[in-house]
Amino acid sequence: MQHLFLLASTAPEAEHAAEESQSLFTALGIDVTLLIEQTIAFLILVFLLAKFVYPALIKVVDGRREQIEAGIKEAKQAEESLAKAEAKVSELLVEARKEADDILARTHQEAANVVADAESKAKTRAEQIVADARQQLELDVAKAREALKKDTVELVALATERVVGEKLDAQKDAELVKKSLAEKA
Repeated sequence: MQHLFLLASTAPEAEHAAEESQSLFTALGIDVTLLIEQTIAFLILVFLLAKFVYPALIKVVDGRREQIEAGIKEAKQAEESLAKAEAKVSELLVEARKEADDILARTHQEAANVVADAESKAKTRAEQIVADARQQLELDVAKAREALKKDTVELVALATERVVGEKLDAQKDAELVKKSLAEKA
């Protein structure tokens, strides 16, 4: 009973509150029936959007998010591949520099060997030329001495012939020359 009494006492208050809110809406220039109709239309619109538009929109957004995630994943893989490629290039450059240094060192060693070999051959050739020149000089000196000896013998014979006044034969000439030379030596 108390509840009924409470309800009965609240009913006039509720009516009074409803009148007051209607008068408030009216004072603001809002039509309550129009507000209810628009609210129902909005809810129907939200329902239709949720039923037909939002799933398609969510599907497109999810697809785009998956594409972006796939793009990010591919970009990370590309960065990793780039880092690996750069590391490999660095390794190859180090190896190529080392190989170039080795080739350069071998080339310098070979050049030094060629120069040393050429110097050795030139020295040997120079020594051979000097030896040949000395031998030729000794031969020329020996020939000159022979020629000088022969000329001296002829001159001595000629001088002796003039001094003695008679012609000596070749045997006597040779004996006189030998004797004269022996006395000088």
